[in-house]
Amino acid sequence: MKHILEGNISVKAALLAKRRKVERVWVDEKKHDRDTRFILTQAVKQDIAIIKTTRTKIDDLAKGKTHGGLLAECGERTYQSLDDYHDRGQLFLALLEGIEDPFHFGDMLRSLYAAGCDGVIIPPRNWTSAAGVIAKASAGASEYIDLIVADDMESLLKQCHHQELQIVCALRNDTAVNVYDYHFPAKTVLAIGGAMRGLSKAVTAACDQAIYIPYANDFRNAMSASGSAAILAFEFLRQRRKA
Repeated sequence: MKHILEGNISVKAALLAKRRKVERVWVDEKKHDRDTRFILTQAVKQDIAIIKTTRTKIDDLAKGKTHGGLLAECGERTYQSLDDYHDRGQLFLALLEGIEDPFHFGDMLRSLYAAGCDGVIIPPRNWTSAAGVIAKASAGASEYIDLIVADDMESLLKQCHHQELQIVCALRNDTAVNVYDYHFPAKTVLAIGGAMRGLSKAVTAACDQAIYIPYANDFRNAMSASGSAAILAFEFLRQRRKA
């Protein structure tokens, strides 16, 4: 299946991350800025066809209106495996479930990657049709960050424990502790569920510790998944840098 990535940031990420094969690049023949020249140089180095054409033609190919005159036709993304991390002494993985909106999913990947997350575990949902939206919403982070597809979530969670990863769930229950009173283990899987469905029973059953974000006001509505991901991931980063 072919995908169209739109805009300098997304196209550059695909070229530099090399997580997927870039077949060709379309560029507005009147586009000559420095960033575009860098992207085209990378395409030449990777022997990727460059098609210089009109903005009207690019508008016809694009799904959105913010492509800035640059598109890339790409193949499927490659995914990683939990086995790739078996010898790591420190590891920060995230597990995302129940995220329905590709914009929110991309936004979460953006925050997680910025906070130093090593990889993201996701259920076997087909996000491929939204690859361009996710790449743009994540500012290219979706191309750089490792993604691990859990075809069998229960088996993957058992493997996490076998590799001495602690599963920490963003979840309010009787055992949950304030994240600012909690010290993240060196090897952590941070599990975050979407606003509608939350985390699955398989994940909550495997949870080693539940944590929550304290509010300043008596506000009973949950934080958004993307907001929670940013807060928790950067608290993990703060603790790692302090250690």
